[in-house]
Amino acid sequence: MTTDPDQTEGAKGKSNRRVVIACSAFVASMLGVSYAAVPLYELFCQVTGYGGTIQRAEQMSDTILDRTIKVRFDANVASGLPWDFKPAQREIEVRIGETIQIGYAAQNISETTTMGQATFNVTPMAAGAYFNKVQCFCFTETELKPGETMDMPVLFFVDPAIVEAAETKNIDAITLSYTFFPHEAEKPVAAVAAPVQDNKTL
Repeated sequence: MTTDPDQTEGAKGKSNRRVVIACSAFVASMLGVSYAAVPLYELFCQVTGYGGTIQRAEQMSDTILDRTIKVRFDANVASGLPWDFKPAQREIEVRIGETIQIGYAAQNISETTTMGQATFNVTPMAAGAYFNKVQCFCFTETELKPGETMDMPVLFFVDPAIVEAAETKNIDAITLSYTFFPHEAEKPVAAVAAPVQDNKTL
């Protein structure tokens, strides 16, 4: 019994198309997972304070203790971003539970418009679950024109519960640290190429 070459070629073509479609679907799903991973990780850190991540607060604390704590401010710029970035003051002493506003300032020292995005954390890391920010510029895409300076306020308070936990009750100083990284405008994900059609007539 002889095999029809056209039928064999057609079967191979269908098999190849199925492989291409399956691979394209896999790549698309992996891209979706990778894009979702970053915001999900950020959400996890913000909820748990993991890695010294600051908590988000919708309202200010209604309890203010007589005990004070020092808060130091750190500013960093990653390579590739031509900015001068610094806090208005390096250290303050605040009452635990008191809502305080401090400021950072960033200046583009290059001759081109650039965009940056800041990440943040606090040390010691155990304090992250008790450092609440009401207003912050973190995770916001910031664009600066050549020579432009922007003031960046931060409104925060230290949760009074910090004095109750065994691992944090003796903390007397917290460092709030921001790092600005270069940020490029998002580009649309290239559409997955359609499978090549077999022009042969079966």
